[in-house]
Amino acid sequence: MQWLRRARSGGVRNSALFPASRASARPFAAAWLVSAAALLAAPLAHGALPIERIKLPPGFHIEVLSADVPGAREMTLSGNGTLYVGSMGGDVYALELKDGKAEKRHIVASGLTMPVGVAWRNGALYVSAVSSIVRLDDIDRHLDDPPKAVVVTDSLPTERHHGWKFIAFGPDGKLYVPQGAPCNVCLPASDPQRVHFAMIGRMDPDGSHYETIARGVRNTVGFAWHPQTHELWFTDNGRDMLGDDIPDDKLNRLAHVGEDFGFPYCHGGNVADPEFGAGHPCSSFTPPVSRLGAHVASLGMRFYTGSMFPVDYRNSIFIAEHGSWNRSKKVGYRVVRVSANPDGTNARQEVFAQGWLNSDETQWGRPADVLPLPDGSLLISDDYAGAIYRVTYTKP
Repeated sequence: MQWLRRARSGGVRNSALFPASRASARPFAAAWLVSAAALLAAPLAHGALPIERIKLPPGFHIEVLSADVPGAREMTLSGNGTLYVGSMGGDVYALELKDGKAEKRHIVASGLTMPVGVAWRNGALYVSAVSSIVRLDDIDRHLDDPPKAVVVTDSLPTERHHGWKFIAFGPDGKLYVPQGAPCNVCLPASDPQRVHFAMIGRMDPDGSHYETIARGVRNTVGFAWHPQTHELWFTDNGRDMLGDDIPDDKLNRLAHVGEDFGFPYCHGGNVADPEFGAGHPCSSFTPPVSRLGAHVASLGMRFYTGSMFPVDYRNSIFIAEHGSWNRSKKVGYRVVRVSANPDGTNARQEVFAQGWLNSDETQWGRPADVLPLPDGSLLISDDYAGAIYRVTYTKP
């Protein structure tokens, strides 16, 4: 989607198409740059991570799987049980796991631009950079000497603002690749053939037949398929600069290809954009399954289908909340659980893990993704601390 006009209240582009001309955009841009730079800071030493501050429901326990994964973002598991982790800092990591422990860490790719997303298929690791998807073939057998990356596609947009991508293979065998809006809020062009932003798309594994399946999605950095219906559910980050308490991030459900979720006209399912919302009522867009809270930065999400946790956790959703920057009092910095009916009704949210945000509003960690393991435990990545945590359960 070509984007012609930004809102006066935020968003900045440093290009001919999106000139950074409004002074009101500068604080937003500066904050975004500071936030991104913080992700690349050196992680805390393993012994310095105050893991005892994390509060969980009774019977749950958390441990540090690894504190040597700088900028850790999306996680995926190979058929052989190797954990691959994308990052904001240019590297892609592999952790060899044994009995729930990380025995060895490898760097399997480097020099990429924000290689946040990783996905596994048929012995190959797919990695998303800002404008490309690359593939590492037979990587499990070559962790110490990774193969040359094969370019799957290099025709994705080059905009870095919301340009990092969570990726995953769906039940249909397609690779799902979203593209965030290149702004805080901006207006799309009218050409339906140029749908490149604020969308979720999918392509064949060879990079061909890239198509849009969901529109009006500001910036999704986490999605998964319902274990019963196989429908796509995804998080979406709400716009900034409308105050502390609006609009909400959203948990959405895609029931039909082509649905529109409202951006840039409607935010959180119930807040009309003050500049672009006229003539576009929120009722004309697909409503969210759940409103997750304003500025919590809902990122990675997964359905839990394991057997280690109590039975009422089955098919519920874990969501990593990266935490706010555009709020007078910080929120997020935690993992929440959402349970809902398969059709998205009767959604309920509760805090699952918290403690990365200190009482003085400093933070020592920021959850970025979640991933259940085959043994039923749950991994949480943390790009601020450069760590991966493992959550287990023992009946009290």
